[in-house]
Amino acid sequence: MKLNKRQVLWFAAAATAIAGNAFAQPKKEVTFAHQDMLVPFRTVMESGELEKATGYKINWRMFGGGGDVIKAMASGDVQLGEAGSSPIVAAASQGQDIKLFWILDDIADAEALIVRNGSGINSVKDLKGKKVATPFVSTAHYQLMAVMKVEGVDAKGVNVMNMRPPEIAAAWERGDIDAAFIWDPVLTKIKGNGKVIESSKTIGAKGFPTFDGLIVNAKWAAENEAFMVELVKVLAKADAAYMANRAKWTADSAEVKAVAKWTKADAKDVPPAMALYTFPTMAEQLGPKWLGGAAVKAMTSTAAFLKEQGRIQEVKPDYAAFVTDAYVKKAMGK
Repeated sequence: MKLNKRQVLWFAAAATAIAGNAFAQPKKEVTFAHQDMLVPFRTVMESGELEKATGYKINWRMFGGGGDVIKAMASGDVQLGEAGSSPIVAAASQGQDIKLFWILDDIADAEALIVRNGSGINSVKDLKGKKVATPFVSTAHYQLMAVMKVEGVDAKGVNVMNMRPPEIAAAWERGDIDAAFIWDPVLTKIKGNGKVIESSKTIGAKGFPTFDGLIVNAKWAAENEAFMVELVKVLAKADAAYMANRAKWTADSAEVKAVAKWTKADAKDVPPAMALYTFPTMAEQLGPKWLGGAAVKAMTSTAAFLKEQGRIQEVKPDYAAFVTDAYVKKAMGK
């Protein structure tokens, strides 16, 4: 059939419209900022399970601390990220359009204030005049400042130094610092020449609890709901597999090797370090201890402290606006 000029123009316009609609579809690609926390989710990163389930291309980018993660998310370069409760609160307080949707871990004893052998430090009060390193705006930094306040130590009399985890390990090796508040894998590396005087768990019991969470750009999440639900499913599956088979996660197991690969940890240090964390189930995520209530309370108290320390300009009236349990509920079929 020979087309006349009007028919040719009509088909050309239709083809252009179809192509335009195709280009308008959401791009199935996401950049995910991760850190070096030793968590079961690393096995998902290694297996490619999330990519297979969603069809998305995932750009995994490693960052040295939560402060760096929220900066990258603020720039628009990153859509999803791992961060501690302190940097998450800082991001929310600065007005970033984020949602906390999953508690990656209950930090418990996995972060600690460790002092060098021979430093003469036996308690928090002995930090006066000493060099103490921690990544600024992290949960460790928040708890360090909190415990010094509780113990009546003037922070101005302590040389608190901003260092990323690898920098802390190097400074400890050189003997440049007296103490550090840090997490694994660095924590295990420096324990050989030091002792723990406080942990995230003991400081949390004093009224300053912390956690690691997953946050997402709220607009991106709304446009990619199916991906978010699948992400929650694989997170829960990985955590459950670890909790049910913890004894099998040995240094030579594929799971531990995956965690070591993605965090740059020594495989032999991974099992004891992971045992310091707890990983909430989907039901626990929805409960009062986490997304169902306590996470907002912890964020609110953290915000008040950060403002007092001059780390943020204002405290938001309601941090519940930055927390959602919608994707967990959908993943559970609720």
